[in-house]
Amino acid sequence: MAQIHFTLQGKGGVGKSFISALLAQHFLSRGITPHCFDTDPVNQTFGGYAAFSTHVVRLGEKEGEINPRNFDVLMQALLVLPDDAVAVVDNGAATFMPLIAYMIEADIIEVLEDAGHTVFLHTVLTGGQALHDTAQGLVNLAKAIPNGAIVVWLNEYFGQILIESDKGSLTFEQSPFFARFKARIAAIIQLPAVPPQTTGEDIKRMTSARLTFAEASTSEAFGIVERSRLRKVWGQINGRISAANF
Repeated sequence: MAQIHFTLQGKGGVGKSFISALLAQHFLSRGITPHCFDTDPVNQTFGGYAAFSTHVVRLGEKEGEINPRNFDVLMQALLVLPDDAVAVVDNGAATFMPLIAYMIEADIIEVLEDAGHTVFLHTVLTGGQALHDTAQGLVNLAKAIPNGAIVVWLNEYFGQILIESDKGSLTFEQSPFFARFKARIAAIIQLPAVPPQTTGEDIKRMTSARLTFAEASTSEAFGIVERSRLRKVWGQINGRISAANF
């Protein structure tokens, strides 16, 4: 059966496309060429990576236009994937609610599972000011789509993920959000904290150029020390994705 990985979060600018790119790189590192799709009608970040040969799903006649019926093309492509295939679907903030509504209307998770596929719904929580919004995005996703395994990514680039309660500051695993959806959470992947002025800047340059870790760590556009930092952090990230046993 094919594995299908959707990256879904209603809050923009929290690392969805970065996570989709990490998933694609993880599978490439295992010798698996993923089928990649970008449904963001505004910022096709995932579609900009040459290494992934991403198919950009056209959702309207004009830039930014969204006709939910055009999701049919994406779903048909996913349905006919061979049993040993892996797909990564990056979805933008602008299409979060339209895609959720589309998936509910047509029971998409059930349709994909009936075709023999396994579906993972990836979402991201981030620290700082976006914590409340991304936590609400998790709730909205889990409530709207009652089936499909959820993978929660913890991104502390903007600050620690600590949820305030009458018991004090709680980690995600201690929080009522985790307790509420524990049965559906297949994995929690925490992105490693990195110094923003060194490794963080290396990653920023790499992603801005739409390069993979493998490409950047051998590129002469990066210095020897920069390449060493990138190889080290990729080893940490890839190890954490491997632990999820996709």
